[in-house]
Amino acid sequence: MKTRKLGKNGPAVPALGLGCMGMTGIYGEPNEAESIATIHRAVDLGVKLIVTSDAYGAGANEELVGRAIKADATGCSSPRNSGTWA
Repeated sequence: MKTRKLGKNGPAVPALGLGCMGMTGIYGEPNEAESIATIHRAVDLGVKLIVTSDAYGAGANEELVGRAIKADATGCSSPRNSGTWA
């Protein structure tokens, strides 16, 4: 998979990732089981970048992703979406 460098000195990450904003109530009632299943399926398909932010539910989004990758022991990376990356 192609990679992209984040910012001038940031890490190289896969060009394709999973955005998790909609998994913690931003767009309506969240469904944790479905969200975790989505994360697991994305990883099964080769996704190695999971994008989250503490702005998505005051940290709830990051906690959800943490539970999903801990349960799956995927080894994927989840850099915080700080808005400062290119």
